[in-house]
Amino acid sequence: MALNDYDALLVLSFGGPEGEDEVIPFLENVTRGRGIPRERLAEVGEHYFHFGGVSPINHQNREIIANIEKELAARGHDLPVYFGNRNWHPMAEDTAKEIQAAGHKRVLVFATSAWGGYSACRQYDEDILRLREITPEIEYTKLWQFYGHPAFVELMARPTRATWEAADQSVSRVLFTAHSVPNAADDSSGGPKDPNLYSRQVAEASRLVAEAAGISDYEVVWQSRSGNPATPWLEPDVVDRSLELGKEGVKHIVCVPIGFITDHMEVVWDLDTELKDDCAEAGMTVDRVPTVGLEPGFASMVVDIAENVTQKEKPATLSEVTVQGCTVNGSPCAPDCCIMQRPGMPAPSHPQNPVV
Repeated sequence: MALNDYDALLVLSFGGPEGEDEVIPFLENVTRGRGIPRERLAEVGEHYFHFGGVSPINHQNREIIANIEKELAARGHDLPVYFGNRNWHPMAEDTAKEIQAAGHKRVLVFATSAWGGYSACRQYDEDILRLREITPEIEYTKLWQFYGHPAFVELMARPTRATWEAADQSVSRVLFTAHSVPNAADDSSGGPKDPNLYSRQVAEASRLVAEAAGISDYEVVWQSRSGNPATPWLEPDVVDRSLELGKEGVKHIVCVPIGFITDHMEVVWDLDTELKDDCAEAGMTVDRVPTVGLEPGFASMVVDIAENVTQKEKPATLSEVTVQGCTVNGSPCAPDCCIMQRPGMPAPSHPQNPVV
């Protein structure tokens, strides 16, 4: 089977507002079913209002799609690329109907997440199952996770190496950061057979990138937690740890956003704004390594993975930690894989994701 035996590629993402009037409705979609009052959503929305109500994520996903289209054409693949989101326009359900109207029957799905776990993987499977209900005649095949793919590792290692080499290493510290999740979600992120899959994948990707960048001394930290402060989440927090290091004599942080492929809100606010501002108050500086999703090499990797899947080959990986993917019509790897659990409670049938 060749790539052209498929009819289309769907880039499936999280979504984000593109104007101030869209912020609260977007956050209501993200938190649906959790009963969070609008006043609290307005507080969370301040991060978006700071940037005129516009999250960079949709624009950046369109750039990724343009790069993928260019790469497909360069390889002689006639494969249209569609864009759909879980939480804001273009909504994935609307895109599925558009794909259906175009007569496509076999669709590859690239989820804009490198990781396992509920929010990073299984929830995209649930999105695809929902699309299957809307368009039952279409077969959706989700591509593999790419956190350990050689191309992703090298793309991340290059700017990390350059940033580290430009720093005064005697007073600097490298911190790899990814989105935190509740401990209970990470405990079950790969199911009973592979607990802590998400955090292990993040640690593994950080190790691979650090090794490729020639960095032997680094730490993995977490960011962007939300929800009840009493609920344990993955720690240490990137800001807290940076300030602790400042008290130990570190003057400069090299921050590597390993968990993010583009500069969306968790990068431009949590890292470029909060982290840098708090460090500046403590007399410290921060260099944030660029994300790599808009690099042409990233689009090349996506097409490589698509070709691997259509040829029934497992994509390349440098990792010894589980790599999952290639689920058809959204069926997860196992019934109990990536179920998000709350302490002392059984897994709900439709577990809720943190605000990411």
